Amino acid sequence: MNADGSGQKLRIGLLQINNSFSGQNYLPLSVGMLQAYAQKYVQQPANYEFLLPIYNRIPVQKAVDSLLDAAVVFVSAYVWNMRISLQIAETLKGARPDTLVVFGGPHVPERDPDFLKKYPFIDLACHGEGEQVAVAILDNLETRNWKTVPSVSFVNADGEVVKNSKIGRAKDLSLFPSPYLDGVFAPLMDANPSERWIALWETNRGCPFSCTFCDWGSAVASKVNSFDLERIFKEVEWFADRRIEFIFCCDANFGILARDLDIVAAVADVKRRSGYPQALSVQATKNATERAYQTQKMLADAGLNKGVDIALQSMDPNTLTSIKRGNISTQTYQELQRRFTRDNVETYTDLILGLPGETYASFANAVATIIDNGQHNRIQFNNLSILPNAEMGDPEYQKAFGMETVVTKVVNIHGNLDDEEEVYEQQELVIATKAMPKESWVRTRVFSWMTALLYFDKVFQIPLTEVHECTGVGYRELLELFSEGDLDEYPVIADVRSFFQRTAHDIQNGGYEYVQSKEWLNIWWPADEYILIKLVVEDRLDAFYRQAEMLLERFLGHRGLELPPGLLHEAIALDRSLIKRPFQTEDLELELSYNIGERYRSVLRGQPIPLDPGPRKYHIDRTSQTWSTWAAWCQEVIWWGNKKGAYLYGTKASTGELAGHF
Repeated sequence: MNADGSGQKLRIGLLQINNSFSGQNYLPLSVGMLQAYAQKYVQQPANYEFLLPIYNRIPVQKAVDSLLDAAVVFVSAYVWNMRISLQIAETLKGARPDTLVVFGGPHVPERDPDFLKKYPFIDLACHGEGEQVAVAILDNLETRNWKTVPSVSFVNADGEVVKNSKIGRAKDLSLFPSPYLDGVFAPLMDANPSERWIALWETNRGCPFSCTFCDWGSAVASKVNSFDLERIFKEVEWFADRRIEFIFCCDANFGILARDLDIVAAVADVKRRSGYPQALSVQATKNATERAYQTQKMLADAGLNKGVDIALQSMDPNTLTSIKRGNISTQTYQELQRRFTRDNVETYTDLILGLPGETYASFANAVATIIDNGQHNRIQFNNLSILPNAEMGDPEYQKAFGMETVVTKVVNIHGNLDDEEEVYEQQELVIATKAMPKESWVRTRVFSWMTALLYFDKVFQIPLTEVHECTGVGYRELLELFSEGDLDEYPVIADVRSFFQRTAHDIQNGGYEYVQSKEWLNIWWPADEYILIKLVVEDRLDAFYRQAEMLLERFLGHRGLELPPGLLHEAIALDRSLIKRPFQTEDLELELSYNIGERYRSVLRGQPIPLDPGPRKYHIDRTSQTWSTWAAWCQEVIWWGNKKGAYLYGTKASTGELAGHF
């Protein structure tokens, strides 16, 4: 007889809502692992029937209707689904009070003793790994005696919150069945034949680092334990057989183990044979060892990545100590960047704005150093957000560093404005610290957006590199001309800066991280991309270039610096001519007096060549790629070109071909 006293199987509901990505949805790995483990180890497996998991954002009532027959619902909660998961659980509990609601996942707080009292519709809160705990819950379902169930919190009959001791992290991962190989996802995929799935994939668990902003390591700092390679290789074949295009690897430090090279080789081999997967996204190991380089190089050579993420986060020694990354070498990151630049492997670098101990000066200096070191594709300037189970989520930690936060609605970069959620998600953003007060935060945010616009959106990258190479003036000083300088005589540039300032202040007041535009694709844009579109659409980009030239000439004059005659004007002319624009019907011939194009290309390769006077004729290919509508240009150039910085036309020079985007 089953736990409810009947002969019927008890139905188990699973809820793991993930964001969609380019019309694709993630297979719900967390609840899939839970189901696979429970089916193998629960005492009476024949007593239970698992419902199809809810894996994407659907109306609350629709989700509730699909769970009404469930005796137990297991919920995997994170920042992108917490509020909708709570709403579904509360509505379900109102409709069926006897349903056991269990919340697990990284967003179930360890430190908040009032969590269960805030949300009385949650019966059990699970802390840490969930598979073994789920089995213990099911095995105790008949009595609902949770005293012996490890790693859970609950409210007892006296109204007191009880928190049981946590079970240790599993070391022998061979005990965990694969939900892919064991057929857990087959019913879900059969029920959704038109879905284009993204696979979440674990090859190991654990993180030896303790970065305070991250709940990956700081909450569970531990030795890395691995799933066996035979399982891993079979899963790769499973993905290919089902034409999975994109795999997101959930390992915290891919490349940390010697066998990771074998894993990449296996994925590359399967792709060569079958065409799938088309991409494998990994989070590289924190210390950039030779093996980290080799794994990323192999991924790039196999066409499995769209750029290597150099996750610096900060370059300031005090900040790195404050966030417990002092044992992670920035020097090896820089060496990794130089090697990738040399080998023509595209990268992008992560910096986090608002970390404890970071000042405006240390942040701006880091940006200049990163560019000097060979990052010419993209720096991703991420706003710092607080995760509840990261060390930074501790109020005492925040107090020690004078951290000020604001709660904002979560919107996705390039997300559709029409995707108005029935229940929106929230995040807690850091908008000031003791080292970076509120106005300094705004100043830093403006500098970041201006850097993105001028350098990484390629609007002014060529003249900036030329001035830097010729005069030795640092990139920070050059960029600050636009973000900090006197712009009274340069109204277009002043308007850009004012927009960035207003947007930064708006974020501090609880506004959105991104800029909404109903006119341009009806999506959320990063502020720098929004401004680039605005300059082109409003036909103000040429005025921007004229004013930028005057601004730089004034600066050089005040510093007593001279460039070769006409060099600045020609560098700007080349950049202006190369920026991809819509409605172009003819190629362009551009005659210059220096080898600016070849020299710029050499800088991007990390091997600068001398300036060489003499006539150069450049053929700018504006017709191989054309955009006959604003919408097509916005999407294909500004949006899709983001991480690779693919904003410039290809060029041929009299001295040889410089084809492709710069």
